[in-house]
Amino acid sequence: MASLLRAVRAGRVLRGLGSVAAAPTAAYPTCSLRRGFQCAALRLQDETKSDKPPSSSSSTTYHEHYQAHSAEQDTAAASQGDSSDPGAAEASRPNTSYQDQSGEHGEEYETEEELQARILTASLEFVHLHGWSVEAIAAGAETLGLSSASTGMFNSGAGDLVLHFVAQCNSQLAEILAEQHKQIQLGQAEPKKTADFLRDAVETRLRMYIPYIETWPQAMSILLLPHNIPDSLKHLSTLVDDIWYYAGDRSTDMNWYTKRAALTGIYNTTELVMVQDSSPDFQDTWNFLDNRIQDVVNMATTAKQVQSTGEAVVQGLVGAAITLKNLTGVNQRR
Repeated sequence: MASLLRAVRAGRVLRGLGSVAAAPTAAYPTCSLRRGFQCAALRLQDETKSDKPPSSSSSTTYHEHYQAHSAEQDTAAASQGDSSDPGAAEASRPNTSYQDQSGEHGEEYETEEELQARILTASLEFVHLHGWSVEAIAAGAETLGLSSASTGMFNSGAGDLVLHFVAQCNSQLAEILAEQHKQIQLGQAEPKKTADFLRDAVETRLRMYIPYIETWPQAMSILLLPHNIPDSLKHLSTLVDDIWYYAGDRSTDMNWYTKRAALTGIYNTTELVMVQDSSPDFQDTWNFLDNRIQDVVNMATTAKQVQSTGEAVVQGLVGAAITLKNLTGVNQRR
């Protein structure tokens, strides 16, 4: 179409030039032949500008408008995507929150052993009501918002409760002895004589039973059940090792065994005296402990020590069997 228009205009120009050339000079007094070519050229230029098709004049403008519009659309889409898709916006931000293995935020992961320890610790509050029994464990579990069926987690039942309490007491004594040892190293306290140290350590440990002294004979009988004896002996061995360690014993010969056996016998027999003691603040028990400690410290030879140790252990075991037979389930304290 544009080519056809240009051809028509070219024909008009040629006709104009022809008329200029054929017309008399008087008709165009100010325009000669050369002047006629210039006028025709100017006219053609003016017509070209005025008659230019809209498509040719708007194509560049439309292209520029399209580019600008596309850029605006991309910007708007990006802004809309950030505001309308919270997931995408959240994914673009760094994750600074903490999530544990259970999927809970802000809570530490608890193992089965830790849960059992929490239940048993809570159960100690119900020993006065239910004794060292599964009922006390069930009551403790309920205080934590758990079902009483949680007692199925404990294979030894009441034995687990007693052993947990014994282990807890041993840990408390170890912390006390470690703190005392630290104070001595820092020069804040004077070291004790071996006899005084042993006596104070055993008394501190046994005093932890006083809040449960009315039911402790039952606990002792539970510890002597065949399936509880291995763990009971393990806790007793740990207790004796800790006491001798902080007492400064570093022996590696036969004395290592004899000292621990002697202290084991002293601890067992003193515990039996304690559950039957009715004196104020268990003073008879501590007097008995003083005498037994002095016997160990005053031993002159290893042979005599071994013999006395054996007698103490046998006395403790036999006494435990007889005493517990008489005390289990019966309050003998006057």
